[in-house]
Amino acid sequence: MTTVCDSTLVGDVVAGSAVGVRGRLWRLRPAEVRDVAVCVSAEILRLEAIRVAAVDELALNPDEQVLCYRGVGRWLAANTMLQNAAGNKIAALGAALRGFPDINAQFEAGDLSFDHAAIIVAFCESPPKGMPENALPSCMATLLAAASGVEATTIKLRYAIAVLERIFESDDTPPGEDDDLNVLRISPTLNGRVAIKGDFDALTGEMLLSALSGLSMPKPAADGTPDQRSAAKRTADAFTELIRRYLDNAMTGVDGGQRPHVNVHITAKDLAEHRECATTRSDTASGSDANFGDAEFYGSAFDDDEPDFEDLDVGYMPWMGPLSVSLTRMLACDCMLSTVLMDGNGAPLDATPHKRLVTAEQRTALIARDKGCAFPNCDAVPAWCDAHHINPWSTGGLTVMDNLALLCRNHHRLIHSTSGFRSIWEIKMGDDHKPWFIPPVAIDPKQRPRRSTTRQGPVHRG
Repeated sequence: MTTVCDSTLVGDVVAGSAVGVRGRLWRLRPAEVRDVAVCVSAEILRLEAIRVAAVDELALNPDEQVLCYRGVGRWLAANTMLQNAAGNKIAALGAALRGFPDINAQFEAGDLSFDHAAIIVAFCESPPKGMPENALPSCMATLLAAASGVEATTIKLRYAIAVLERIFESDDTPPGEDDDLNVLRISPTLNGRVAIKGDFDALTGEMLLSALSGLSMPKPAADGTPDQRSAAKRTADAFTELIRRYLDNAMTGVDGGQRPHVNVHITAKDLAEHRECATTRSDTASGSDANFGDAEFYGSAFDDDEPDFEDLDVGYMPWMGPLSVSLTRMLACDCMLSTVLMDGNGAPLDATPHKRLVTAEQRTALIARDKGCAFPNCDAVPAWCDAHHINPWSTGGLTVMDNLALLCRNHHRLIHSTSGFRSIWEIKMGDDHKPWFIPPVAIDPKQRPRRSTTRQGPVHRG
């Protein structure tokens, strides 16, 4: 799709900065403003195609910067305002388009949107089981035609796909009963909540609805007042109760060396003494005060004019991060408590140094300290991590906290790699008894030590 911006004024707005753009638009006629919107939309399609191609090129030929991330999509998210899910989606489309040059050509020509390209690629990668291989080109052409031009809509494209699936229906399991198609996406949101989106076969849906049915029924109050919750709220409450009952009673197996349950980390002092804010943290604290959010923090709560996020009186969950003390204390009323002894820097003290394998107690201490993969900018949770010996056991490195760090499998392989990347990143234990990572000169000529801030906010080396 080619869009020409005939007007000089329209072209100046499209090519210019967004700063003060409303003032420039105000001077244009409505028809010219419409042209701006159309031209910008075409430009976005063009730039999107360029971005997808550039990201895929980095996936094929990564450098040291990209290799530090768990995939090129995460690198893109870390260096833009995109989230990981969006970055991964861009990387996935770029990789998929390699095998479908016709789809790629229409996408690069600006006659196919990003989302529609992803839908068509998904169909071509997993066509109906009854469709012969030689029918794929004509089916692809049909879908490209349905997704082409300004009149294309997602509903129109999905209808075309539904027709093709019906044409090539076979004796195989129908899509509505195929549990291989089941997906469940659980994504933490920016405001600390969780978004859940799933697609299940009919049997799984029946089991889920049956399990939720009794728990989601309206429950009048003791005085007979009708349940004021919406149907969506009742279903959400039922789902929460279903999970709680499962974790309390089910044989859940092992996850990352531990049985999966809700794990919350908090200092014993903060658990025992719930303060309304951090102003009473230390009776002997000195120095100037500063405001951070709605509470005040004094003295040692600041280091180099930045708040020490590790010294705040909150709980911490390995998957979801911070948890208020109020809710942490409520959970502590009915839980199993594990004690990890810490030093003044919040680093766990040691035990059993002469064993090669990390003990369950040491892993618990590592989770409390690193809260997941310790590599900078990595958000892998503890269940996905290995315990890494900084100085290898084979060369005399002990299994002690000052020689251990949690690393996700991707970064663990990077550190141990023998294909040219070994020791590019160096790990050293800081004065705070926490792992610090020294980047190669190619990434930081000054090789300034850094530590993961994904879960802990700004940090400073002691």
